[in-house]
Amino acid sequence: MPHSLVLNLVPQSPIYPEFLSGRHYHALFLTLISSVDRNLGDYLHTSNADKAFTLSPLQVQSHREGYPIPKKLDRNNKFHKHHTLQYNHEQPIPPGTPCWWRISLLDDTLFGKLTSLWLNLNPEHSWHLGSANLYITSILGTPQPTQPWANACTYAQLYEQASDRDCADRSAKGDRTISFSFATPVAFRQGAYDSVLPIRESVFNSLLSRWNKYSGIEFTNVPIESIYPSFVNINTEVVNNYDTKFIGCVGEINYRILGEVEPIAIKQINALADFALYAGLGRKTTMGMGMTRRLKTASS
Repeated sequence: MPHSLVLNLVPQSPIYPEFLSGRHYHALFLTLISSVDRNLGDYLHTSNADKAFTLSPLQVQSHREGYPIPKKLDRNNKFHKHHTLQYNHEQPIPPGTPCWWRISLLDDTLFGKLTSLWLNLNPEHSWHLGSANLYITSILGTPQPTQPWANACTYAQLYEQASDRDCADRSAKGDRTISFSFATPVAFRQGAYDSVLPIRESVFNSLLSRWNKYSGIEFTNVPIESIYPSFVNINTEVVNNYDTKFIGCVGEINYRILGEVEPIAIKQINALADFALYAGLGRKTTMGMGMTRRLKTASS
């Protein structure tokens, strides 16, 4: 069962930009795991296998839908103002600043290991992000009006709720139209190099491989060749807080399912699109990149 958990945090001391990086978020998550299961924490630290979790960058709480607005994107692009998260920090986050951090878990093993941590959360216990101390004040695990990144749903529910109707039926839920928001930079591995282009094969094969690995509901012969981009509003961004620079795309892309496609295949594609909230896309999802969620369309 996938979970998308939002942790509300308050730093006790300044969080400096050099500690607001993917590897430090990764280290904080492993510290949470090790606090309840050291062997599992050690395993996740050393394993090179695809990991059953994703992390967001740390977000400064804002008054608009839980989203901070990066200044550069605010000036240049109206869409990004509403949907892009902050992934580069140039200034320290002052003590006492309300922040949030999203953790998604793709299977029940990790969630079960962390249940005792959630249930026995001590708001006076400090955790470390680099040199900074911070408190976890609360955890959100269900949909919230001002926090679209919190949710939970079984794989069976994701599949059953996915639309399989034809686009001519206006009562259907998005059916053949799929809109994604890339909230943090997305890139895909192609051979020995990264590609920032969200071509259909990269996007839907990324979702399909994670779905088949964790859901227990295997999809075969998904007609990815029937998915076509119908609207693109993306740009490339550089994340500077890694040992090497990471380049990815942020923005919005819409896809349409075209041609004669079986209803079960439409249902599977819609389930994969809904799964993006939990799985993310592409590279470095365990370090804050690839955060993606499906947007409602006019026909939803």
